[in-house]
Amino acid sequence: MSDVEQQTSAGVDAVVRYLLKKRPDLTSIDPELDLVENRILDSLGFVDFLYVLEEQTGEEILMENVRPSDFRTINAIRRRFFHEPDQSGH
Repeated sequence: MSDVEQQTSAGVDAVVRYLLKKRPDLTSIDPELDLVENRILDSLGFVDFLYVLEEQTGEEILMENVRPSDFRTINAIRRRFFHEPDQSGH
């Protein structure tokens, strides 16, 4: 695994850890689980989540450049913000 791949993987892991801290009843998050429907990501915590995501990607996220679907699953976040294939190989 290259340094870039390791940094990307670490960034996704940090995002998952952040989300798990919000939901201590969960021990893991399926990469295709809908984060909004399952109340893992909600409007109250979205701004904080964006800050974490920007910190992990090293990029500013402009709301005019994203869609709600970019945040629905861990795999969608992985593809859109970390520019890597999801864990299912898509």
